[in-house]
Amino acid sequence: MSLRLLTWRPTWAPLWPAGLAALLVLGPFFFWSYGLANHHAASLPAVPSVVFDWEAGVPFLPWTILPYWSIDLFYGLSLLLAPSRATLFTQAARLLTAQCVCVASFLLWPLRFATPRPAADGWAQALFDALSGFDLPYNQAPSLHIVLLLVLWDFYRRLLPARWLPALHAWSALIGVSVLTTYQHHAIDVPTGLAAGALCLWLWPWQGQRPWQAWRQEPVRPSLALAWGLAAAACGLAAGLGGAQHRAAWLLAWPALAFALVALAYLGLGTHAFQKRTHGRPSLAARWLLWPHRLTAWLNARAWTRRLPASVPIHGNVWLGRLPLPWEPDHRRAQAILDLSAELHVAHPGVHAHPMLDLVAPASASLQAAADQLERLHRATPGPVLVGCALGFSRSVAVLLVWLCRHGHVPHLDAALQQVRQQRPQVVLPPALLHAVQTALGPTP
Repeated sequence: MSLRLLTWRPTWAPLWPAGLAALLVLGPFFFWSYGLANHHAASLPAVPSVVFDWEAGVPFLPWTILPYWSIDLFYGLSLLLAPSRATLFTQAARLLTAQCVCVASFLLWPLRFATPRPAADGWAQALFDALSGFDLPYNQAPSLHIVLLLVLWDFYRRLLPARWLPALHAWSALIGVSVLTTYQHHAIDVPTGLAAGALCLWLWPWQGQRPWQAWRQEPVRPSLALAWGLAAAACGLAAGLGGAQHRAAWLLAWPALAFALVALAYLGLGTHAFQKRTHGRPSLAARWLLWPHRLTAWLNARAWTRRLPASVPIHGNVWLGRLPLPWEPDHRRAQAILDLSAELHVAHPGVHAHPMLDLVAPASASLQAAADQLERLHRATPGPVLVGCALGFSRSVAVLLVWLCRHGHVPHLDAALQQVRQQRPQVVLPPALLHAVQTALGPTP
């Protein structure tokens, strides 16, 4: 059941003691670990700063110290208002992970805030004075404030009624801006904080398996894992070396993280790394973390198919092709889409996702399940049903072949291959994929 459907109910009351206990553990751990990183940086002979020239134009707005401080209230309430024990555990795990990820970064790569902060007046100065009582000008990237903001925003947007969401989004945006306008953080701390926050959400999803629970449930592909790992290392190295001369090079850390997660997908996480749901959309965390990889996959697909028809009819109302964008004809024509791509997604009201890794021969059970799902769509949908993946060359072809033969639309595999190749000559069926299709169909009578 969606957390968004929940409202303030007395049945939450028995959970607050457990939430309070979690808060009594996480609170002291926050102050101890955060202070440890601060004092470690203060003990070093020199601590660098990463500052863009344009940051000189960021205004100092003393009143934004109020939204900056307000995150503490949202932090505590998130543990006291959790609607279920599973939600409380996940939220506490996210907050603990956020603290551990950020403190580890502060200890390994300490940074210093380098811009002098002007004096404030009245209550704002009192809040700044209270903050300076435990916060030194270190602990910069990733911004723990931004990490916690993302974790808390994802909690409350599912908890609150729809009519309160605009206020939540507006106040969250104000908290995000306040890390700059209070002169607490430099700009580089914000995107790194968003990345670290998304990593916390990815590690502890509200639905589905957690990444480590899916480890080695699918076959390992060492060569593909190595290729993506090298790509991640190259981007990370370029970010580290280039960042000293050109601050924008630090942005390469994002594709480095994305490609590292893809490497883990081929090393043992499988399709679970992409956290794609049956309705075709990945989790928010996966969309943010893996966006550089998704862009790479999309550009590669368009490069290979730019001179080809986006889709072709195969049998009855079933079509084969690449996944369409909302403004493309295929998106408007299809009444249903069977999405077989793990790395891409399509925003379509009739999408049914059955994710498969690219360049990997699916298990026979996976092919059979996808073929059976296609048969249900074929029978229930009066209009076109598109079977798609990134290119429409391999994964979607394998499912079509199994569907054509398994459900009696053609007499045998050779006839299915001939029918598909007539419409899509660019079909790519490596021996491993063809063997997977034959295995899914069982022994030839």
